[in-house]
Amino acid sequence: MARIIDVIEFMDETGREIIHREPEGEAFDIRFGSQLVVRPSQVAMFFRDGQALDTFGPGRHTLTTANLPILSGLIGMATGGRTPFPAEVVFVNMRQFIDQKWGTPEPITVRDATFGMVRLRAFGTYAFQVKEPTQFVNQIAGQQGIFTTGELENYLRGMIIQRFTDTLGEQQRSLLDMAGQFSELSTSAKAQLADDFSAVGLTLVALYIGSISPTEDTAKAIDERASMGAIGDMDAYMKFKAARAMGDAATNPGGAAGTGVGLGAGVGLGAAIAGALGQAMQQPARPAAPAPEAAPAAAASSGPLTRAQVQEAIDTLDLRFSKGEISEDTYNRMIKKWEDRLKELGS
Repeated sequence: MARIIDVIEFMDETGREIIHREPEGEAFDIRFGSQLVVRPSQVAMFFRDGQALDTFGPGRHTLTTANLPILSGLIGMATGGRTPFPAEVVFVNMRQFIDQKWGTPEPITVRDATFGMVRLRAFGTYAFQVKEPTQFVNQIAGQQGIFTTGELENYLRGMIIQRFTDTLGEQQRSLLDMAGQFSELSTSAKAQLADDFSAVGLTLVALYIGSISPTEDTAKAIDERASMGAIGDMDAYMKFKAARAMGDAATNPGGAAGTGVGLGAGVGLGAAIAGALGQAMQQPARPAAPAPEAAPAAAASSGPLTRAQVQEAIDTLDLRFSKGEISEDTYNRMIKKWEDRLKELGS
């Protein structure tokens, strides 16, 4: 036999329960004259046969046929007015649920005014509140079976990500400008989400963007582009890169550079590459045609070293040693070889 309840109340100790049913397990009977305790920020709704009936706001209520007109009418028809009567009570938490997290599970690919296309991740927080308890209970608790913020989180996050993605796609801003426009972007996304939340009896109180960041691959591409823009003199930059590559070959104890042959090839090849790339950056593009780039490089690498090339190698070793990139032992061994070569050229 179902138990009879005289006092109906609910205290949410977790602070995360949006809907709570009484009873939680077995059904119970309610007698007229029972006390219903509804705490501040709560609404209590009586259900019978899956239908939302009478609703009570905060306070202590004595249940009578006077304040349960819909339910008592159904009871009179169903039971002939006998009490106690079977029913459920659903408590709805009407307070604001703040600091709810949202984020993109996968990167969003959008057009970018500066970089053409970027892949972004976004994270933030939001706050929501139950606006229409009857609608919310029927739409969410009845159909979705959701009762806590944790269970509702994925459902709401899906809506937020969809509208946020739409907002980014419509704005077509540059990633470089987004850091100063979080407020504008969140306001736009929040406006689009208003109807989505309202459709399930909720209101979106606030939506905040905490971070919009590129993926690792996108960030690397942006860094490379920024570096190219900061170089300025491309010819000088390529010569420096070629000299550094030559220095790496010079300090390789296991290669042919130790004999001086590899070093000469490195200097000639590096100079040829730097000259070719520098010339290409200064001339307009033209249709591709078979070009014997390898021939000059081979000639440069096979020809004798000049005094200027040997001096460049010495300068590179000095620079790398001053930066701590090579050990003192390696520096002393290699600088002696290059100085001896310089003397031979000067004799």
